[in-house]
Amino acid sequence: MPVREGEDRWTGTELAEVRAALAAQITALEAEIAASTTQIAEGDAADGAGDDQADTGAKTYEREHELSLTYNSRDLLAQTERAVQRIDAGTYGICESCARPVGKARLQAFPRATLCVSCKQREERR
Repeated sequence: MPVREGEDRWTGTELAEVRAALAAQITALEAEIAASTTQIAEGDAADGAGDDQADTGAKTYEREHELSLTYNSRDLLAQTERAVQRIDAGTYGICESCARPVGKARLQAFPRATLCVSCKQREERR
């Protein structure tokens, strides 16, 4: 795995630890998504007869909030699965924009990172 100048190379143990942590996150996210989906489905089946406008508004807000959280969890799941795929393919740690090393320290702090710091800063300025 590539590293930035001045950083120690990845060891097999370190990479295995990152992969295991990502796999655990995948399992947790899948469970969270399943629970949220069930909760949303149960909320949709709830009878709203007799609700006033405030009750209807509160239920709609709660449903939209739960949907938003579910979408965010799905995005995190996709990013996490992609990180595991990159580890397996041997491309983990290579910036997808400039093809330079992302940096070991950055990946230890945020294992799903796909861009180096300078490319990420450039992306955020847009």
